[in-house]
Amino acid sequence: MGLQSFERRLERFVEGAFARVFRSGLQPVEIGRRLTREMDLRRTVAPRGVLAPNSFKVLLSTSDRSKFQPIEEELVKELVEVANEHAKEEGYTFLGPVSVAVATDESLRPGTLLVAGEIAPGQGTATLTLPDGRRVVLDGDKVTLGRQPECELALADPNASRRHAEVRRGPDSTWLVADLGSTNGTKVNGLRISAPRQLENGDEITVGSTTVRFEASGAN
Repeated sequence: MGLQSFERRLERFVEGAFARVFRSGLQPVEIGRRLTREMDLRRTVAPRGVLAPNSFKVLLSTSDRSKFQPIEEELVKELVEVANEHAKEEGYTFLGPVSVAVATDESLRPGTLLVAGEIAPGQGTATLTLPDGRRVVLDGDKVTLGRQPECELALADPNASRRHAEVRRGPDSTWLVADLGSTNGTKVNGLRISAPRQLENGDEITVGSTTVRFEASGAN
């Protein structure tokens, strides 16, 4: 559905003089197909849903980039819309807004392209990244970690307590981690904490045998 509407919308930009340019070779809709395929391939299951890439880089050959130049601005807008429509259809969520950048790769042959996507948090977004790459967005007031299924971040870790630790909002948009009276304690960057500790971008929280990484976008 999203790609079909994308193709119809682009028709008005490749009429007239542009029609001869796009009569053969790489077609605009192929970029849309590759972008949605990248979303499907790089999606990841998180506790609160399925996360998909939202930051994309499209690499074109020199000749194809030149061909697309007259409609590149509109093409980027349409690709952003394709990503949003595909996410809605598939039930994907994003950590931040969708962005698409087009660039030239001189090693590519005409008619070939590369699309790379990554999951990129939006400005002001804080996340916890698990060892398997899953990310938990800190979009509420707190996230409890532990073996208990009711925990927002339930861990299959026999060394973790049922309700082991909690990451919660602090003052002035900060985040704190606190131990909840666990058996083995909670560590930040390898050091056991005895009181709630403010988290900094890149801090590693160890709960039982599991280490998660705290990431705050926009941090220096």
